[in-house]
Amino acid sequence: MPFISSMSANHHWASVDEIERVRFKDVDSTIRKLISLPGVSEAMVLQTCNRVEVYAVADDPDALKSFTIEEGMPFKTFRFFLDDDSLYHLLRLACGIDSMIIGEDQILGQLKTSFLLSQKHGAMGPTLSTAILKAISVGKRARQDTRINKGSVSIGSAAVDLAEDILGSLDDKVILVVGAGEMGTLVANALAEKKLKAIYVANRTFKHAEELAGQLGGIAVKLDDISDYLIPADVIICATAAPHLVITKRMLEEKINERGNKKLLIIDITNPRNVEETVSDFEVVQLHNIDSLRRISDANLEKRHCEIAQVEVIIKEEFVLLKREYKRHQADRLISDLYKRTDDLRMAELNRAVSKLISSGGLTEKQMEILCDFSFSLTNKILASPTRQLRLAAEKGDEDRIKAAMTLFDIDTEEINELSYNKAKAVKTE
Repeated sequence: MPFISSMSANHHWASVDEIERVRFKDVDSTIRKLISLPGVSEAMVLQTCNRVEVYAVADDPDALKSFTIEEGMPFKTFRFFLDDDSLYHLLRLACGIDSMIIGEDQILGQLKTSFLLSQKHGAMGPTLSTAILKAISVGKRARQDTRINKGSVSIGSAAVDLAEDILGSLDDKVILVVGAGEMGTLVANALAEKKLKAIYVANRTFKHAEELAGQLGGIAVKLDDISDYLIPADVIICATAAPHLVITKRMLEEKINERGNKKLLIIDITNPRNVEETVSDFEVVQLHNIDSLRRISDANLEKRHCEIAQVEVIIKEEFVLLKREYKRHQADRLISDLYKRTDDLRMAELNRAVSKLISSGGLTEKQMEILCDFSFSLTNKILASPTRQLRLAAEKGDEDRIKAAMTLFDIDTEEINELSYNKAKAVKTE
């Protein structure tokens, strides 16, 4: 059977710098590269502001380790998981208890987006799709059955909390939000109830900036014009999806004198980072990035300790069901092959009998129909009990019984795996 493997670089053991160095600049080409590797039939890439993960179904358990070496990626930045560990890690991830902000909901949408992108490239097959769809389902259940996300904050709102913590209050402050996408919207929503003096929203697509600013009673700004708003701003929260620097030291250098001694707080929650680190060289500038949000996460974790325990119970229950589903799939592949072989024999013997009957005096259409129904019914009834027993053996993990059945019916394991592998590969070429 192929292995389900994954590799992860996330906030638990990697810094922002380390995660940034292993981030894939072109996810589409990475997926195509992964499924072109020998023995890899399925693959998915998940990238968020604080994690880079790859999931794969491969014949070689070390396929992803080999991939990182071939790509020249820093091996130590990743941790690698295989089969049960990989599946369990995925379920924890979907439930939000592996996130920097415990219980955050964004991860479910990010999983769906990654799933669809993988599907678009023909890299999502039966094995990986079962795991991802199950993870999304479990993530929803965890949020419905516990309070893991009640009162929880996103990275965006954590950035606002951090700004409030540093400044004491955001009352009468001028805020510039750079980015009007998903993260920028979360930041803006967290600012909605604050008593701000003014809020500016900058975005590459000006229409999106106008829409978000309109919802907040703020002012939309063209991204190319943000340098003009560095003077009045007390706080800048950068939350774009841009793969390059948006705010540079040179940009501030041109405006810093006009600010006088007025302090400027910049919080960059992007990865790759959009604010040049050297802006903190200016005495009046205080720069924070995702690493600074860890203390918000720690406080959040403490408040949700009881909820995490309940979510872990759900994960354990659902993990058992997921494993059972995979075992059923294994039995179904065997049963499918058994039915196909039996049906081939049925048709061959039916055709032989029909030929003899026709040559010995003819056969009416009604008689032909009765013979077909009889042969079909007979084979199905003969296989009904073995089918039940094989599925039961698979659910119980009774490998000996399954192997015995394969020996009795002369079914080759490699042949079944090859059929499954080819089916997944065929999707890529359609």
